[in-house]
Amino acid sequence: MIISELLTLDSIRVTPAISSKKRLFNTLGEFAHDVYKLDAERVSDALMEREKLGPTGVGHGVALPHARLDEVKRVRGLFLKLERPIDFGSVDRQPVDLIFCLLAASDAGVDHLKALAAVSRTLRDPDLCAKLRANDQPQTLHAVLTDRSITNAA
Repeated sequence: MIISELLTLDSIRVTPAISSKKRLFNTLGEFAHDVYKLDAERVSDALMEREKLGPTGVGHGVALPHARLDEVKRVRGLFLKLERPIDFGSVDRQPVDLIFCLLAASDAGVDHLKALAAVSRTLRDPDLCAKLRANDQPQTLHAVLTDRSITNAA
């Protein structure tokens, strides 16, 4: 799976001020509604429920919140760059400013795992993350994310 299959230009935003993880999940719900016409509250609730299982902050300022929802037909992505990092309970205790959210069908199974692996592998690259942090234009962020995602997930 490649990032360009998950992310469109419309699914990338730079957000100035989010004060908490809960507010972030509400913002992602609204974002999913705007881009994919999903119910904002259901998305937000599903992300919060998944987060209760363990933090999705993977370290180095990156979080990969994800959820499964019946109304999602194929794996979808949302990318947020925060102008001010927030505490996310990440494994390395570093605040988070790069968020790649994945939404998958309840029965997505392997597709969801492949998408998660592709995103994780992509955002593990410190040079790529530096480029993302250095840019605020959604077009540039999209190009950086999708140009680097040529390999298939294992």
